[in-house]
Amino acid sequence: MEKSVFFKLCQKLCNMGALKRYLALYCRGTNRHGIIKKNRDISFHFTRSGETVSRYFNHVLYAIGQLGPEMLRHRSLDIPSKILGNPRFDPYFKDCIGAIYGRHIPCNVPSRIVDRFRGRKPLPTQNVLAVVDFDLMFTYVSAGWQRSAHDSTVLRHYLEHPNGLRVPEGKYYLADAGYATRRGFLPPFRQTRYHLREWRGNRARTPNELFNLRHSSL
Repeated sequence: MEKSVFFKLCQKLCNMGALKRYLALYCRGTNRHGIIKKNRDISFHFTRSGETVSRYFNHVLYAIGQLGPEMLRHRSLDIPSKILGNPRFDPYFKDCIGAIYGRHIPCNVPSRIVDRFRGRKPLPTQNVLAVVDFDLMFTYVSAGWQRSAHDSTVLRHYLEHPNGLRVPEGKYYLADAGYATRRGFLPPFRQTRYHLREWRGNRARTPNELFNLRHSSL
C-alpha cells in the first residue's frame, strides 16, 4: 500500500469514528522478502509490549471491518458469463452462482487443544470453509474449525447461524462429494468418476458420468 493511500485510509477511519486517532501500523504480513513479521518483531520495533501490539492491531481490524457496508456490494444473481451461452453448461447450470469447498489450512493453536487440530499431516490444521463465485472472488469464508470437524458439519452450522451463509432463493452452489445433497448445494454423483484427471483419454459413458464431468469442469 502506498503511503498516500494508507494515510487516506487512516483519515477515513477517523472520520467514521472507528478510530480515535492515527495509529502507526507495522504490517503484520509478509515483507518484500516473504518474511512474516511476528508479534515480538513489531513489539521490538515500536518498543511496546506484545499485549499492546495485539490490542491495537485488533482495534484496527475491527475499524476496517466497519467499512464493510460501504465497500462491499451484493453479488449479481444473473447467469454467470462462464455459463451463459456455453452449450456445455447452459441451461443445465444456469442457476449456479459459485462453488463451496472445505480445505485444511495449517494453523497455530494453544498446546492444550492442539490434538484436536492434528490429523494425517504433521502440523495442526484448521478446517476452512470457502465459497467462491465464477470471477474467483471469495463471497464467504469461515475459519477456525478443528481438523476433525466434517465439512458437512461446518456447513450445517453456518446455514443455521443467524449471520451465517445464505443461498439466494432459486440459486445453488456446486459442492464436492464431501457434502450431502441439500437445497442450495449440488454435489456430484457418488461412486462415479469425477476428478478431471480421471477423464484423460476417456469419454463419459453414462448420463451420470457426463454430469460429473461437466460438474468438475465448472
